[in-house]
Amino acid sequence: MAGDKPKKRRTPIWQAIATSLRGDIAEGRYQSGDRLPTEAELSGRFDVNRHTVRHALSALSDEGLVRTRRGSGTFVAATPTDYPIGQRVRFHENLLAAGRHPEKRLLQTVTRSATPREARALAIATGDHICACLGLSLADGRPIAFFESMFPETRLPGIGQALQQTLGVTQALDLVGVADYTRVSTRLTAVLADATQALHLQISEGDPLLRSTGVNADSQGNPVEYGRTWFAGDRVTLTLDG
Repeated sequence: MAGDKPKKRRTPIWQAIATSLRGDIAEGRYQSGDRLPTEAELSGRFDVNRHTVRHALSALSDEGLVRTRRGSGTFVAATPTDYPIGQRVRFHENLLAAGRHPEKRLLQTVTRSATPREARALAIATGDHICACLGLSLADGRPIAFFESMFPETRLPGIGQALQQTLGVTQALDLVGVADYTRVSTRLTAVLADATQALHLQISEGDPLLRSTGVNADSQGNPVEYGRTWFAGDRVTLTLDG
């Protein structure tokens, strides 16, 4: 009818919720890696049903602003850490260069007999003693990788104690007489997280991982470390050095 005022277009509720959460993230209320409130909590905050909240979170996920982990919740997407893989793989140096704070946690160190595969990689006899250690690599306090490293004890006496003293492979090898070492082989494989890896990396079982298997050798070409590292797929970008 003439004279009727045009109706104002209303912003869909899910869109308004997405805008509000986007603002919370932009203002730093939720930091990179933080878990957002649950769907139930957000439903109460905005007085809507869960389907509407889910629609808003889906939109933020499509933007790459958040990530949903099965059974864990919705998290603010962290910017992946660039991690170079080349002849010189140095955890602390790599993370410092990426502007991250590096940290390593040694979970277990044991002396045991080498398996045939480990013996071949380390150029020792099957059954020779190796020092095997398990640990976590963290960037800015968040676990980014779960690692298993093996060192030949007969070639590197005292390596176990050195690792416990320094928590860094470069410093530990220096303590037992290896002044320098380089990566001589690297193999990358996409795998799914098992229950143990998921627990340590604070992800869900079945989440994607990138497994790096490599051998480091001293300046004479003698293998000094054989290791496997499982990187959380959404937290690390592996780059190849030229």
